[in-house]
Amino acid sequence: MQSLPRTPSFRLDGRRALVTGASSGIGLGCAVALAEAGAEVTLAARGADRLGDAVAQMTDAGLSARALPLDAADAGATAAAIAAHGPFDVLVASAGTARHGPAIDATPGDFDTVIGVNLRGAFFAATAVARGLIAAGRPGSIITISSQMGHVGGIDRALYCASKFGVEGMTRAMAIEWGPHRIRVNTICPTFVRTPLTEATFANPDRRAWIERKIALGRVGEVSDIMGAVTYLASDASALVTGTSLVVDGGWTAE
Repeated sequence: MQSLPRTPSFRLDGRRALVTGASSGIGLGCAVALAEAGAEVTLAARGADRLGDAVAQMTDAGLSARALPLDAADAGATAAAIAAHGPFDVLVASAGTARHGPAIDATPGDFDTVIGVNLRGAFFAATAVARGLIAAGRPGSIITISSQMGHVGGIDRALYCASKFGVEGMTRAMAIEWGPHRIRVNTICPTFVRTPLTEATFANPDRRAWIERKIALGRVGEVSDIMGAVTYLASDASALVTGTSLVVDGGWTAE
């Protein structure tokens, strides 16, 4: 008689996770999800006050959380902090920003800001975590918060799309490079999720109508929609998943 297969564990007990951009929005949701699965989570973000509030809420809820004030756009400081506090078994690179508007109105400063946080910041956080894992001989899971806009174009989003298409490309290359070290690298690609970063977009009736028309499931995303995805990619349940995108977009990119 054949033995029944067993579902791999979604638990993260004994693992250390780092989440950048973790003081609010998707980053905070990811930090909570990983901690609920048993991980010891380090929350990193620029704003020390909001970061402290987030950690306090998590610890009050009985979750393992600590704060690491950090500007993800500062590659040198990021690498130094990760070297000092790592190695981390899981990275969620969630720090992000946007400068939406017509491409012809974008300035070099706008370009540098968006690329600096969304692409450059994610790149150097990922390489720093991978460096620590390789030195320790440990497997790991690196997850970048990309976007459906890393797969399609969008109104007034040339800069944002450029950054997220870059994240998609680097993730695939890193997955190939670090696979022999048992380090998996994947992206999560949300649709428009209700967070402080998207408030201005949702406040525009034309943009809101465009968004709702494009989402097959008929509603915008919530932070909770991303929490199961990040737990899956961080855990052994996704042990053979690397170099791919988990698109959480309500069907936007299905057309």
